[in-house]
Amino acid sequence: MPLVTSTDMFKKAYEGSYAVGAFNVNNMEIIQGIVEAAQEEKAPLILQVSAGARKYAKPVYLKKLVEAAVEETDLPIVLHLDHGESYEICKACVDDGFTSVMIDGSKLPFEDNIALTKKVVDYAHDRGVVVEAELGKLAGIEDNVKVSDREATFTDPDQAVEFVERTGIDSLAIAIGTSHGAYKFKGDPMLDFERLERITGMLPGFPLVLHGASTVLPEFVDLCNKYGGNIPGAKGVPEEMLKRASKQGICKINIDTDLRLALTAAVRKFLSENPSEFDPRKYLGPARDAIRMMVQHKIRNVLGCSGKI
Repeated sequence: MPLVTSTDMFKKAYEGSYAVGAFNVNNMEIIQGIVEAAQEEKAPLILQVSAGARKYAKPVYLKKLVEAAVEETDLPIVLHLDHGESYEICKACVDDGFTSVMIDGSKLPFEDNIALTKKVVDYAHDRGVVVEAELGKLAGIEDNVKVSDREATFTDPDQAVEFVERTGIDSLAIAIGTSHGAYKFKGDPMLDFERLERITGMLPGFPLVLHGASTVLPEFVDLCNKYGGNIPGAKGVPEEMLKRASKQGICKINIDTDLRLALTAAVRKFLSENPSEFDPRKYLGPARDAIRMMVQHKIRNVLGCSGKI
């Protein structure tokens, strides 16, 4: 099966009240672990590449790794650009064969965000590629996207309707209380479900996206800390909140921090227990297994998309 767009994927997710996982990829082991989990769970899958990943691994390597995953499985897989900062980056990814791109103009004034997003939509749609955009700002850090708590603003429902109508986007990432990275807000995580309900009611059937939605599973944080780490105060979005959001119009949930924690915890544990080992296959193998188990948990117990292909 070739790479697909998210159009049918999101339609089924919205109607079935579940979400599709969008997992950030950086290397072979991460891709293999994610794909193995999705294959075992028979789940649709979005593999997404951030600006940092493109710089680290180089676009051609990541694309070929994803193509290998497509060739090896019969899964419906979307190759998505996460947080494209400019028209030029989005255009390059469309030309490189991505089936979905995100243009992130959320830091711009409303009218400028619309103009930039519309430009990307026009180019992508002419080539059969779907577009995600963002309205509102999330706190925290994701690659070079930085927004302080003070500057973080939730998505305005009225603006969301106007934004979708004027840009022609295919999905919209909204800000309702999540945070990039290990949760950095003070106090307990809280999602504004009333705001989500208003947006969904004003955009019936339209797929919404939740960024900054890693759970930061305690077992991986504890392992990282036990074997030489120091991740104080890491706090993710409770899984019950994510499950509730998936039943209220959230069709795509982004997961990155949990992948990093699972991989790092496994590597630190192995090297601590085997300090003389220097074969990367020996410690990256357990890291790949940790990714697979974590993604299976997300698909089965949080996203609800197991068996949905």
